[in-house]
Amino acid sequence: MLRTRNIVEICRNSVPVRRNLHWSAPVCGEQAKPNAKAPTTMPARSSDPPPNDVELGPLSRPLGVRERPTTVIKTAGQKMRELLDSDVRTAQRRHLIKEATKGYFHDMNMTRRHGGKTWIAPNVLIRDDKALYLPNISGKSLLDKETKNTTEMCFGKVTVLSMLSTKISEIHSQALIEPTYAQFSSDPKFQYVQVNLQENVLKAFLVNLIWASFGQRSQEELQKTYILSSQNVEYIREAIGMTNSKVGYVYLIDENLRIRWAACAEPLPEEVQALESCTGVLLKRIERKGGAKGKPARDSPKPSPLDARS
Repeated sequence: MLRTRNIVEICRNSVPVRRNLHWSAPVCGEQAKPNAKAPTTMPARSSDPPPNDVELGPLSRPLGVRERPTTVIKTAGQKMRELLDSDVRTAQRRHLIKEATKGYFHDMNMTRRHGGKTWIAPNVLIRDDKALYLPNISGKSLLDKETKNTTEMCFGKVTVLSMLSTKISEIHSQALIEPTYAQFSSDPKFQYVQVNLQENVLKAFLVNLIWASFGQRSQEELQKTYILSSQNVEYIREAIGMTNSKVGYVYLIDENLRIRWAACAEPLPEEVQALESCTGVLLKRIERKGGAKGKPARDSPKPSPLDARS
């Protein structure tokens, strides 16, 4: 019995004692208070979007390009002169530098702020002398698979044009144009054009495979003005305000191919009303021009409140 007790004592003394080490951060300056609470908020990362409490501003500039769009294909000589133009190369270099600083998920992260909305659409039309042109965008028609372009489709008519790239962009556009389409769809001078823009080659190929399903979901009159485009619009995105590829963009185009109104992302109630009102004003002006027999009618015979600069 005594021998067994000795063996137990020897084993107990041979087991190393485990000690717990407690580390504490060094305190600089004043002594830390015992009841001080740790900060509950983490500092914002540089990649995080600005908070939602930042108020959105109105559209601050006319959207579009200064050169009138054309369907004429540029010759090799014209393309070479553009490549040798120092101003063109400088603009392209600045654009590439700006895009290189963006992260891969930049557009997705920006949707966390106001749902990707970057401005509020104006309540009035952009003045005719300040408005810029819609660039030419071409693609395949949903109805007959023939190549069409926005320059020929929109000339001579008041056009509401939606730029689509994702399912959420379709929802945004539909919510915005639904009252306007219901009000003016029967007018022969009005049309609704949808451009499904897929710059990614693989995604464009997949959309082509399910192209028939788009026709089944669309009405016959909408199929005529629905096109699928894989055109590279990298250098005109900033000009037309398409800074986020995840949300929808809607443009009101007059009969001279100028962008007279624009909206982005999820529409506000006042934006829905503004689109309907501005579309009606443009259609009335076309009627007045058609009523003048052989006389060159001006765009606005009398000053209109909807011609105020946005």
